[in-house]
Amino acid sequence: MLHDLFPPGVQHALDLAGIFVFATAGALLAVRKNFDVFGIAVLALVTALGGGLFRDLVIGAVPPAAFGELSFFVTPLIAAALVFFLHPEVQRINRAINVFDAAGLALFCVTGTTKAYEYGLGLTASAALGLATAVGGGVLRDVLANDVPSLLRDREMYAVPAVVGSSMVAVAIAFDCLNAVTTGLAIVTTFVLRLLAMRYHWRAPLAWNRRSSVAEEP
Repeated sequence: MLHDLFPPGVQHALDLAGIFVFATAGALLAVRKNFDVFGIAVLALVTALGGGLFRDLVIGAVPPAAFGELSFFVTPLIAAALVFFLHPEVQRINRAINVFDAAGLALFCVTGTTKAYEYGLGLTASAALGLATAVGGGVLRDVLANDVPSLLRDREMYAVPAVVGSSMVAVAIAFDCLNAVTTGLAIVTTFVLRLLAMRYHWRAPLAWNRRSSVAEEP
């Protein structure tokens, strides 16, 4: 379905760009955690490919794209190598990386939803797997790094924009109006929501009327 909206070369380039940015974010966390070179590579791979791998296993798309396409596997390793040698310079452009990360989030939630639907899942399940594609790698990264997954404490609204984007795609499919315009609108909406959340520090709401004396963990 999505391959009918964008030329294969463009789609492949967008996938690689998203994978590279997610891998860079994972590798930077590994550096901050003082992981060795192997740990940096593992966190880069897991962050970049974890969500798509989970999606493909659930829908039965085997072997998963991460193993069927060599460039998908090599790109995170290139990102890990760059961070390993150039992490001070990469850290200085962290804001730009966050912008590209938002773009990757937007792209992956849309591609994940459409691919799940292509494999016969219902609209709700497809949207859920779109979310999993976008944020699943980050959850695995945080678990391996011994952090509380950002999905569970959605500071600066990381998961919410992906939910919006996946839902927009599902609605477009339901009304048989999924095309380049509606797909682009879902991607742009997700991207802009994520940027606004970073700019204004929006976050998902805490428990209603929470009065606990226990301070929130940093």
